[in-house]
Amino acid sequence: MRIGIFTEVYKPYVSGVVTSILMLKKSLEDLGHTVYVVTINMDKMKYEYDDKNKILKVPGIESGIYDQFKVSPIYPIRSTSIIRKWKLDIIHTHTEGSMGLYGRLLSKQFNIPIVHTYHTMYEDYMYLVTKGHFDKPAHKVLEYLTKFYCDKTVSELIVPTKKTYDLFKIKYGMEREVNIIPTGIDVDRFKKSNFSKNEINELKNKLGISKDDFVLLLVSRISEEQKNIKFLIDCHKVLSRKFKNIKFLVVGDGPDLEYFKDLTKDNKSIIYTGMVPWNEVAKYYQIGNVFVTASKTETQGLTVIEGMAASLPVVCMNDDSFKIAVIEDYNGLFFKNKREYINAITTLYKDKNKYLMMSKQALKSSSQFSVKFYGQRILEVYKRAIDSSKESLLTKLKKIIKK
Repeated sequence: MRIGIFTEVYKPYVSGVVTSILMLKKSLEDLGHTVYVVTINMDKMKYEYDDKNKILKVPGIESGIYDQFKVSPIYPIRSTSIIRKWKLDIIHTHTEGSMGLYGRLLSKQFNIPIVHTYHTMYEDYMYLVTKGHFDKPAHKVLEYLTKFYCDKTVSELIVPTKKTYDLFKIKYGMEREVNIIPTGIDVDRFKKSNFSKNEINELKNKLGISKDDFVLLLVSRISEEQKNIKFLIDCHKVLSRKFKNIKFLVVGDGPDLEYFKDLTKDNKSIIYTGMVPWNEVAKYYQIGNVFVTASKTETQGLTVIEGMAASLPVVCMNDDSFKIAVIEDYNGLFFKNKREYINAITTLYKDKNKYLMMSKQALKSSSQFSVKFYGQRILEVYKRAIDSSKESLLTKLKKIIKK
């Protein structure tokens, strides 16, 4: 099968969507399929086509939304002539932005079935736009646009979690089939056995972390409005006063990185790495003792699964997006407020037996999210989309013949 993936962002940019696409591409290629990626060039205002890796980058312009977020022309003509030669069997969009619209236009033009994965819970971000004004009509507009985009313009719809499924089926009352397929993770990449003690100790020394430090790890885009990072910082101030060897390691980049650095400049127990290359991120997980997140806006929380694959118990916000992976008191602990978060960290810090047991169980439970089965489940959806497209075409032909 020849598959075209359309996405606003791709590596070296680090995000949950990028991880999902990388895992899908790997899984499908391992199964013998040909996968092309169409994305926006984040670095240069030019077309770039890597024929070997089958990646086409379209020129992008600043969106004004985030420093690293760009948009492309809705219908870049030059890239269309390249894509036409690929003779795609299926188009799979991973964005509701300009690349997603482009994929839909090509689907119509070349009569290619289209599948869409809905990654972002936009309802969680509406307050950033409305600022508390006109909330009800704004949510109605969002509901209308989301239902139209994800129902009327695609052959099949995929969501990563029950939380997102419930948005469409219960809140929006969508009657169409919605496929729940959690993103697969290359769990082997994060296992401790891949790394020597020497290279981990070297990285610790570089970051100013000693062998006796108990490290709380966050791997995330550094954006307060998305990830609720200040919550973790406020809690860490309390923890660092109680326990002198607890450190908070924040891995990632984003629009609020400098703000948080300035905010915590007097607290030496909080360490920021900035941007880390995708192929080196797994090494940073080995430094952590516990993976933490206070985000309320995830659709799946892939970094939580990555942390588990690195044998890290998870302490996370009590949110449905994490419940697909985290089991209370088995491989992690949930919290609803600062007191519960501080108590959860304190428990894992003091109770070594509980910590070690949850660490082993985190690694064990991460295996169910292996990339091995991810592509197989997506292929089933592709085949349904193709079959449905053939049936639709046959129906149209019958109507023409009758006339």
